[in-house]
Amino acid sequence: MKRMAAILILAACSPQQVADTVTRQAAETVVVPVLDDYMPAPQAKGAAVCVLDNATPAELQGLARDVAVLAGTTTVQTVLAIAARPATTACLASVGAPPVVPQ
Repeated sequence: MKRMAAILILAACSPQQVADTVTRQAAETVVVPVLDDYMPAPQAKGAAVCVLDNATPAELQGLARDVAVLAGTTTVQTVLAIAARPATTACLASVGAPPVVPQ
């Protein structure tokens, strides 16, 4: 039943929507571990939503390319730069996550 629902949902989506969703999910698997270094794990998950919501499409694609590898300096810098944006810091505050301050 769940499989049929997933198929129907995907059928209703455009190929671009599916690609965007997959890219965002891949980027999330990269962002959460980076944020884990700056806050407790439960907060990192919520903070990741803020970071992803405020990333540009190019940044999301770059983060998604790092899936399944240890985040390098460039990836960490990208996450920290997105986290420092005013809209992201406002979002972090709204979800109860601390500001991301480089160590």
